[in-house]
Amino acid sequence: MQKTITLLFISLLLFTFQYTAQAQAIALESKVENISKKRLGRYDTFLKNEVKEGNIPGAVSYVMLNGEVVHQKAYGLSSMNDNTPMQENQILHIMSMTKPIVSVAFMMLYEEGHFQLTDPVSKYLPEFKDLKVAADVNKGLDSPTVPAENKVTIHQILTHTAGFSHGLGGTELDNAIAKALYVDPQKNIESRVNTLVGLPLVSQPGEQWYYSASPDVLSLLIEHFSGMTSAEFLQIRLFDPLGMKDTGYNIPQEKHNRWGPVHNRNDEGKMVNSDQQLPIEGNTVYGGSHGLFSTATDYMVFSQMLLNKGIWKGRQYLSPKTVELMTMNQVGNLYQAPGQGFGLGFGITTDVAESKGLVPSVSIIGAVPIAPTFLSTLKKS
Repeated sequence: MQKTITLLFISLLLFTFQYTAQAQAIALESKVENISKKRLGRYDTFLKNEVKEGNIPGAVSYVMLNGEVVHQKAYGLSSMNDNTPMQENQILHIMSMTKPIVSVAFMMLYEEGHFQLTDPVSKYLPEFKDLKVAADVNKGLDSPTVPAENKVTIHQILTHTAGFSHGLGGTELDNAIAKALYVDPQKNIESRVNTLVGLPLVSQPGEQWYYSASPDVLSLLIEHFSGMTSAEFLQIRLFDPLGMKDTGYNIPQEKHNRWGPVHNRNDEGKMVNSDQQLPIEGNTVYGGSHGLFSTATDYMVFSQMLLNKGIWKGRQYLSPKTVELMTMNQVGNLYQAPGQGFGLGFGITTDVAESKGLVPSVSIIGAVPIAPTFLSTLKKS
């Protein structure tokens, strides 16, 4: 399961999630001219070599600067089973890049006054009462438990500090959580969340940042507050008005030919179509942690809306203040990576020097990690 998840992106959904003062200052100049053609060529060569060397089956690149497309191209194959070429409009399982979309949808309900960030989740979902914390995560489900000392809050759900896990940490408890959430059958998002809260927490609420399935809780809360399924809410409030016509939890029959399956390495180290594939139709678990299919074009629209401080083509989806709130560090020093923090659904760079990397100030968790490094070197100095 873990091996599959770590290689789920057969596409590089590349986008510039960074709007610096320098970029704004040159906005009146030709945008394309401010991209180094030499460095863009180096980036193009890198992606071609990654495909040639078998590190990835294929890729879709989509780079924008100041609202203008400066690079859009497909590379390699979408399926190694039948040598299908990758398309620019390939529909792919975007895994954890579902999290920011669901977080944005949830914060739209926050602006409507349905809840406060400090509210305990148990105020709305009674199954969150009397949670238990594992005393030893290395003993898995056999670990003795202690009562949670504090109630899990909505803020902790948004920031991955509630004590939940995603099942990716490698401990015995993580492995048990992954099996319960993603291998054992679940009927809907309520079923998955009920499974999650029935398992021991990996830490006391508020004491640790731990990458988790907490966004699934956001999805269930969206259903609670809106009276719709998360799929319906996302479609009506985000996908349709934004024009994200290829994004959703299921792929319509007429678009099946554009689906790109997940790949991973087999025991011999060769890149192959994975034996584990999320069904492309019939899905009923509308998750917040993963589950959406999308295209590079659709995700770019979503990203551009956030870059525009919640506005796209004259329509306000979030207030600028809410976007600011979501993209500032909300976890203090709990996020362990140097120079980085975490906001409400987004990774944050708090100090570029400490981070020791060419990274954007805000990153969408789930994006391919090499993308920011290349994008930050494409601009002319």
